[in-house]
Amino acid sequence: MGLPKALAFDVFGTVVDWHRSISQEVRAFVAEHLPHISPEKFALDWRMLYQPAMQRCRSAERPFVALDVLHHEMLLELLQQYGLSPQRFDASTLQSLSSAWRRLNPWPDVPLGLSRLRMHFPVVTLSNANVALMVAMNRFNGLQWDAILGAELAKAYKPEPAAYLTTAEVLGLAPHELCLVACHHSDLAAARACGLKTAYVDRALEYGGAPAPDASYQQAWDWQAVSLIDLADQFELTAAQAR
Repeated sequence: MGLPKALAFDVFGTVVDWHRSISQEVRAFVAEHLPHISPEKFALDWRMLYQPAMQRCRSAERPFVALDVLHHEMLLELLQQYGLSPQRFDASTLQSLSSAWRRLNPWPDVPLGLSRLRMHFPVVTLSNANVALMVAMNRFNGLQWDAILGAELAKAYKPEPAAYLTTAEVLGLAPHELCLVACHHSDLAAARACGLKTAYVDRALEYGGAPAPDASYQQAWDWQAVSLIDLADQFELTAAQAR
């Protein structure tokens, strides 16, 4: 297996620990208004609205809208599910809560692993996050990318083929020259169907230890790693052997 010419990263779950980060962000709100719900459950329930919200855009039920907008709408829907009327809260409170997705911390291996990978490859995002969200998140957590690409550029949410193919196209690459790095088997399966190389990074705690919902998509990926540092080791070994 030859090395790719660039790496494109899924972000939520693969690069950042959304479950722990969101749980911390909503802890005070949940304690005050939903004392019977744990912050961890709130985070999981919020995330469970993610795919249905994007599917309404994929199916053309509604036009493509930025993920920041969907996160806010998902928050309002979740509050209603819990029996809380969003009208109880002022707009600034709701906006601060929904923007929690802009304040996500990376997994411990990411800063070093990403910087090592970036020494050898262009590294870009191939995320469902919109550009403004990613810019804010990167300024919060200090991560650096060569470009912020993905759904908003393609006007298509993963796993729509356009999200993967547009990312390769704007990099001037054939699909097989780009490798998706992700912890989600379903994401990798869609990327592989578009001709991309695939690198799986295990994130067993993405859902707080609960089973990932896409295990049925698991395959033998081109690379499999336990961290971005492990993935960098594998790529560097392959490069050294090819010399």
